[in-house]
Amino acid sequence: MHRRPSNGAESGSEASVIALACGMPKAELHVHIEGTLEPELVMALARRNGVALPYPSAEALRAACRFRDLQSFLDLYYACASVLRTEQDFYDLMVAYLRRAAADGVVHAEIFFDPQTHTARGVRFETVLYGLRRGLEEGGRALGLSGRLILCFLRHLGQVEAFAALAQAEPHLDAIDGFGLDSSELGHPPSGFAEVFARVRSLGRPAVAHAGEEGPPAYIWEALDILKVRRIDHGVRALEDPALVRRLAASRIPLTVCPLSNVRLRVFPEMAAHNLPALLRAGLCVTINSDDPAYFGGYLNDNIRAVAGALRLSAADWYTLARNSFEAAWAGEAQRAAWIRALDAHFARQGYPGAGSA
Repeated sequence: MHRRPSNGAESGSEASVIALACGMPKAELHVHIEGTLEPELVMALARRNGVALPYPSAEALRAACRFRDLQSFLDLYYACASVLRTEQDFYDLMVAYLRRAAADGVVHAEIFFDPQTHTARGVRFETVLYGLRRGLEEGGRALGLSGRLILCFLRHLGQVEAFAALAQAEPHLDAIDGFGLDSSELGHPPSGFAEVFARVRSLGRPAVAHAGEEGPPAYIWEALDILKVRRIDHGVRALEDPALVRRLAASRIPLTVCPLSNVRLRVFPEMAAHNLPALLRAGLCVTINSDDPAYFGGYLNDNIRAVAGALRLSAADWYTLARNSFEAAWAGEAQRAAWIRALDAHFARQGYPGAGSA
């Protein structure tokens, strides 16, 4: 267990703590690359590819981002994804995200992509994968970021379609770092994907799953016990089940929480009602992430500013969140230790000593 910043780290002004948190090195572990498709890029790619959209401008598209629930968001999300057609489109999308992430102090990103969204409309699997992988490698080198690419199965399409996506992926496993489960939770429990995740394990790839956002804590249990995932994406409803909280705390299973997304999708009525402080107090390995930032109000530092303004976390809490992100990342111990040294140095430079690892 690490030591938190103490004494002076607890007493800084709100503005200085926000600056500290925004400037600290961190990993982002829950971001959907299709969800980083900003309205301006949507319109540019629509023009490039001759795609007609029901929105006359980027401003009109941005105004449409008023969601009742997860499904209303997904309807718009899939409509916008229709502009992605060529390898260059996917490359441009990835590089645009990496630039924003690097500006926010992200040094490592583990990025979801949904090939079924694209192959269903005739885009080749290889077009999607090669464009994203090339963007991640070339953009990452140029910006000083490392990254992982996680293929997610769309749960609303069912396990048969997930197996079809996996069959397309298997010849390209050297370019895919892991597998996940996303899309609408309700009515699509993790247990419905037991066989395809067993196949993923047999291929030697790690897995994650969205659970406990709209779905109940039981979905988190299923993701852990049936799918054998290494991380839970979202997981904010875990607090409804004390036994689950004890298990998550003891095992250090990470929760990749997305605060702005949770508010935009009405999981919480406002940021001040978010349970992030309670998750931290429970000793859970919580991280902050942006989810679908083009639709939910911003990237990682936008989430930090929104949380800081509503929940008044301490410098110690921000240190814990950043360190958790490195603990939860798929990286070697030497790389993880280097990130934590950089985090400690950042806190020390900003006048918050005592953040060293135990």
